[in-house]
Amino acid sequence: MPREGGEEGEFYGKNGEPKKYDANFKGPIQNRGCTDIACCIFFVIAILGYFAVGILAWSQGDPRKVIYPTDSRGQFCGQAGTPQANKPLLFYFNIMKCASPMVLLEFQCPTTQICVEKCPETFMTLVKAYTNKKDFAFYKTFCKEGVTDTMGIPTILSLGLCPAMLTPSKPFIRRCFPALGLVGGVVTVGNNSHFDDGSGKMRDAKDLVDGVKNATVVIEARQAVMKIFEDFTQSWYWILIGLVIAMLISLLFIVLLRFLAGIMVWVMIVMVILVIGYGIFHCYMEYAALKGEAGANVTIQELGFQVDFTVYLQIRQTWLAFMIILAIMEVIIILLLIFLRKRILIAIALIKEASRAIGHVMSSLFYPLFTFLLLAMVIAYWAVTAVFLSTSNEPIYKVFNETACDHSRETCEPANYSTSAEKRQCPDSECLFAFYGGETPYHKYLIGLQFYNVFLFFWCANFVTALGQMTLAGAFASYYWAAVKPDDMPAFPVFSSLGRSLRYHTGTLAFGSLILSIIQIIRVLLEYLDHKLKGAQNKFTKFLLCCMKCCFWCLEKCIKFINRNAYIMVAIYGKNFCASAKDAFLLLIRNMIRVVILDKVTDFLLFLGKLLVVGLVGIFSFFFFSGRVKAFENTAPNLHYYWVPILTVAVGSYLIAHGFFSVYAMCVDTLFLCFLEDLERNDGSAERPYMMPESLRKVLNKKNKAEPAE
Repeated sequence: MPREGGEEGEFYGKNGEPKKYDANFKGPIQNRGCTDIACCIFFVIAILGYFAVGILAWSQGDPRKVIYPTDSRGQFCGQAGTPQANKPLLFYFNIMKCASPMVLLEFQCPTTQICVEKCPETFMTLVKAYTNKKDFAFYKTFCKEGVTDTMGIPTILSLGLCPAMLTPSKPFIRRCFPALGLVGGVVTVGNNSHFDDGSGKMRDAKDLVDGVKNATVVIEARQAVMKIFEDFTQSWYWILIGLVIAMLISLLFIVLLRFLAGIMVWVMIVMVILVIGYGIFHCYMEYAALKGEAGANVTIQELGFQVDFTVYLQIRQTWLAFMIILAIMEVIIILLLIFLRKRILIAIALIKEASRAIGHVMSSLFYPLFTFLLLAMVIAYWAVTAVFLSTSNEPIYKVFNETACDHSRETCEPANYSTSAEKRQCPDSECLFAFYGGETPYHKYLIGLQFYNVFLFFWCANFVTALGQMTLAGAFASYYWAAVKPDDMPAFPVFSSLGRSLRYHTGTLAFGSLILSIIQIIRVLLEYLDHKLKGAQNKFTKFLLCCMKCCFWCLEKCIKFINRNAYIMVAIYGKNFCASAKDAFLLLIRNMIRVVILDKVTDFLLFLGKLLVVGLVGIFSFFFFSGRVKAFENTAPNLHYYWVPILTVAVGSYLIAHGFFSVYAMCVDTLFLCFLEDLERNDGSAERPYMMPESLRKVLNKKNKAEPAE
């Protein structure tokens, strides 16, 4: 009969047999062969294909399409080295046509647009300007090329060479929009409530509102992005300083954990509670300060989406939501600490041992910098390729007309449109730039190429992360199984482990990361499908999609856990991915209670350390960038959205803290699996002594028996 249950946390039988004692086992084996070779070959082919996609995108794409505004001929305004270099602004001949629904459908006003040096500042009609030579010379700067003084007004207007009028305008995100205002409840343009539309008819200034509104609605997102980009250009060096501070704090915590693990864990716990408590207090003070303020009681639903996100900080409901979220976090953390108070002592002992291991493998602290560099390269390649792919379309021109026309909205060629049959049938029509698109075979496969770009991004990013996990696991395993530390350890444990991982187990790393990437890309497709079907889905479809997204989220977490432990077993024994994943899973199942008691409590304590770093740096950056402290008022940069650098610093601080603490987490997980195997391989006798250090033996009530006297 197989043994079911042994000591606490041990379950044998259907969950596999415990490891047998092996006198020759001294840690990560040196005699090993290549694993999962087929997946390695597949990964190399996929990478070569990824480079081919990048070369194709870079040869076809043009990022200027998202930087510069485009006139009706498809030329970029303000681009250096072109005739439009000194004309950075886009001018609309008739902004009122932007009120057409086609603006929202085609993202282009059905009116002629040209590049100009500056926007018009006064009212002027073509009829009035034509009578004055000086005025007409100025007026021609807002006309197409080819206008001469000998042309008559009817000829100029019939050929669409000039706008019928100029209205006072101001530049807004590189486009000239009427300078609309509100005086005494009356809409004005410039200083007038009426304007001449160029045909001698006076129009109300409020008629321009719809045109300006529709023209700006299609570029509001770009406006927000441009403001955020400007904020980054104004504050990037302060963001770097904040990230450096986060790195120094993280490094300080790691060093202190090396020598004062027990004290530092309790300090982290207390400080996390205090930092979150201060956050609750600050949110309450902001909530109370807005009491009675005009408009502060508006709900977020009533406010709707706002480009200026600082508006949300002016309503009480936002601060109430922040306060509730922080209070829930505080209660959860306190309850967990109460229930886990006895287990925390055991976890502290495991962290102390991890500190000793890191002390013998100090180069492991700097390995996250190598991982970060590789991830930065992967992210940069993906982002650049995505931008070039999205801008690799050709300019599409369409027929825009004043009166009824059978060719309306059909594609056209601007070069020969004046002599085409469409122009003869529709004399008042024009061939104007509409958008970027294309019907070539390359453009038909563009979505597939973007999908391939995203999938390879996931695969490469997961591969880099897996490489880091296996490298650190091999280094820390060599520490655990060394009989005499550090004499029995390799001279450079991290480099030795990295070499083994790349030489023998590239295929295994590719296999594990491929499985994870497939699940992640399925989650992306589900989100895309949910977005596309949002307007048409019924309740059953909504429920089904919600269930599928939830299931794949859980599956991704499970796969990450299995992969992590599989890489540890690969680093030690050199088996393929499936065999290693099976061994690790059965080992953890046989010691299920210990997994919950030790490993997960330790992960929770390390997570508190990350929260503390983010909280400290986040509070400091909030007071600096928001100007709440008078000492920083003249030092902090002037920003559109002060939350942009704050969020950047907070997210960056978490990633930096995660990079440093991930070394501890990987060390703990590796040591945990090693001492589980130690418990199964050895019994503490003189012939089979435990390899775990004395501190862990005391925590687990284990001890090595003294050797018999001769």
